[in-house]
Amino acid sequence: MRSSKIARKTKETDIELELCLDGGEIDIDSGIGFFDHMLTALAMHAGFGLKLRCKGDLEVDGHHTVEDVGIVLGKAFREAVGDAKGIARYGSFYIPMDEALGFCAVDVSARPFLVFDASFPEERIGDYDTCLTKEFFRAFAVNGGMTLHLRAEYGDNSHHIAEALFKACAHALRCACEIKGTETLSTKGVL
Repeated sequence: MRSSKIARKTKETDIELELCLDGGEIDIDSGIGFFDHMLTALAMHAGFGLKLRCKGDLEVDGHHTVEDVGIVLGKAFREAVGDAKGIARYGSFYIPMDEALGFCAVDVSARPFLVFDASFPEERIGDYDTCLTKEFFRAFAVNGGMTLHLRAEYGDNSHHIAEALFKACAHALRCACEIKGTETLSTKGVL
């Protein structure tokens, strides 16, 4: 099983996370309802097992929680992928969510980079600041060792736009993590 278990404690957050790229239970509690909804969708649509407990300084705001979960999830992803032998490596996907359309392309390459092109009409979705969507994906991409491109093609409801992006990322990751052979998909021979 391609899996990882990570705990990380700082003065701002205390996180325990288990990730399995080959499926499993999904049980998430970050303290931010909408973020839990997005992480649940990400895990479910990627076909990942994900358990997360995060206690963050939500009395300040959600920034540390969202960013630190991205850091820990990225590190767990990188550990679970290992040397990436045999994976498809690349994935891309469009997701329609009512009036919104989200796109994601990913390269599990050990070369972290984020391109994020999305704007949100509303600043908040429940207790979640929409600007944190970019912060989460940046932390996830950098710590996960992946090149990640996300774009909201259009949409006028922030909930739908964010959900389309999370689900597009999930399906792109599902494609990229699929075992296709035994060799590393690189002319270099390694990633």
